[in-house]
Amino acid sequence: MPQLIFIIIVIGGCWLLYKRFVRDAQRLQRKMHRQETERRTGAIGTLVKDPATGEYRVKRDDE
Repeated sequence: MPQLIFIIIVIGGCWLLYKRFVRDAQRLQRKMHRQETERRTGAIGTLVKDPATGEYRVKRDDE
């Protein structure tokens, strides 16, 4: 019985690590795509509009 519990914990941990890896890879892919688009168009940064104030600002990396 303890072996079964250990195997379940290991499989769960591996699954969580895999999901985290996929999430980080997708975030990196979006960042690289945005940088490539900015390089191609000659833009310095991507602007986003703040819905509350209506002002534009440069998009941060964590968005």
